[in-house]
Amino acid sequence: MNEQSRFTVEEVDAVAPPPRARVEDVVEETPAEKLERKRDYLEGFLQAKPQGLAPGEPGGDLYEAVIAALKEIFDPEIPVNIYDLGLIYGVDVSAEGHVAITMTLTTPHCPVAESMPGEVELRAASVPGVRDAEVNLVWDPPWGPDRMSDEARLELGML
Repeated sequence: MNEQSRFTVEEVDAVAPPPRARVEDVVEETPAEKLERKRDYLEGFLQAKPQGLAPGEPGGDLYEAVIAALKEIFDPEIPVNIYDLGLIYGVDVSAEGHVAITMTLTTPHCPVAESMPGEVELRAASVPGVRDAEVNLVWDPPWGPDRMSDEARLELGML
């Protein structure tokens, strides 16, 4: 098969230009209808899950379930969950379902320094699909308000 037989070429003298957009052709839309159209688009876009991810990768089902479990744990002194507060430095989920969480506390003298890592471990281990969980408590880098999410800052009136 030669190169010329793969393509068909059609020669034309002229092509009509496409119609031009005109102001009179605009469909009138109330502000409420426009807002609803944008809301529907955004909700669909934000709820779309990335395709082809392993369950333990960020965005994967198991990883996101562990994050959701961590977001249910609140600091007793600050009315914000520990994930948005920035106490969770890392979450690693292996293909076998082992979860390793690296976290810190707001201060080494925190009243829940002894109980919080255990609660984090129990909550992560209770997620369906997790075989076991391990919490590594670190103090370096130290926690600071700059580690908080925008949602936490808004909740605490810092924005």
